Amino acid sequence: MSTIANIFKIAELRKRLIFTLTMLAIYRVGIFITTPGVDRNVMQDIMAAQSGTFLGMFNLFSGGALEQLSIFALGIMPYVSASIILTLMSAVVPTLEELRKEGESGQRKINQYTRYGTVGLSIVQSIGISMFLEGLNGSDGGQYGDVVANPGWGFRLLTMISLTTGTAFIMWLGEQITERGIGNGISLIIFAGIVSGLPDALFQTTAQVRIGQIQPISLLLVTGIVFGVVAFIVFFERAQRRIPIQYARRVVGRQMYGGQTSHLPLKVNAAGVIPPIFASSLLMFPQTLAGFNVPGMQYLQDFIAARDWRYVIVFVAMIIFFTFFYTAIQFQPVQVADNLKKQNAFIPGIRPGKATADFIDAVMTRITVGGALYMALVCVVPDFLQQTFRVPFYFGGTSIMIVVGVALDFVQQVESHLITRHYEGLTGPRGPRIRGRQA
Repeated sequence: MSTIANIFKIAELRKRLIFTLTMLAIYRVGIFITTPGVDRNVMQDIMAAQSGTFLGMFNLFSGGALEQLSIFALGIMPYVSASIILTLMSAVVPTLEELRKEGESGQRKINQYTRYGTVGLSIVQSIGISMFLEGLNGSDGGQYGDVVANPGWGFRLLTMISLTTGTAFIMWLGEQITERGIGNGISLIIFAGIVSGLPDALFQTTAQVRIGQIQPISLLLVTGIVFGVVAFIVFFERAQRRIPIQYARRVVGRQMYGGQTSHLPLKVNAAGVIPPIFASSLLMFPQTLAGFNVPGMQYLQDFIAARDWRYVIVFVAMIIFFTFFYTAIQFQPVQVADNLKKQNAFIPGIRPGKATADFIDAVMTRITVGGALYMALVCVVPDFLQQTFRVPFYFGGTSIMIVVGVALDFVQQVESHLITRHYEGLTGPRGPRIRGRQA
């Protein structure tokens, strides 16, 4: 309690936390602003029948905005998709690669391109969503009623303006949280959307236990699995491979400097929660293309919606690919080796320069294999739980990985503010107790 009280003693940290909570509250309020021309009660009935399906997953990442037919129904996924496209292009387009190397000024230009791409994707996806909603009129024999009161291009244009504006506003909220809040704005928005559905999932599970749909033994088993998954995620998110570093001795005047030892920490999961978010975002995109009757997209949508073993293989393959790709983009062994050389540091037994870069790259590749397999294993847990124990999607998998990962990042942000001002951190009275584990 004293540590939590210390948070509010720091004026800057207190303002950042209050600002972050305010922005997230505004986001949650916007979830309940309905897009004009639709009946959200009908959509809620349809989504209730789609629990655990692909539409349910889309609704999860939008924070329940899809079932509310909110102006935030697209969520932050167009921004994530635009980031994916810019990240992929930066690896093959020399101009973007140079911008990425320019530091803060280049990153600002890339961020601006990402905003333009977000608006463009929002326009395309919002029209696809409007056509999808029109197709739901009279679904299931008309037992739910019409979702759209007056179908046509008037409704489509109005929906396009509403959803595109909503996504642009969410993007602005995320950037404000990053700059003026506690940081990681986009991740915190996704985090808030997932966590918002957790209480309802717990109530549903409790109701299923009461009526006998879930046996108490099964519930205890699921609870144990959930805690095990959380511990598994924390273990791998904090795991590190520490490479010993030796600083060369040098004499300046009559003083000798250097000679001390240190280590270079390499995270087992250097990509964070980005790969499952990227994979989930790309798997949601065929829904939009199917709305435009693009050849083959309806088959691809049905294939994704089936969520069978083929879907699991594709999903796992995409997670592994994005793990290696994003790690290669973010971590540059050649640059690390050059920095060590400039600091008169070296790895014992390894020559400076190219040999050091090759050694670091080999180590990073090996531990990334473990990180990729860990993320793939965690992300297929919800399908196993839902099919075996008939529990809501929120227990395990991509959602809980994002929640735990973002929570750890949030704690680290607060920890850095506290330690910088000589306060005890959240993770221990004598320094952080959450330490990286050696792999």
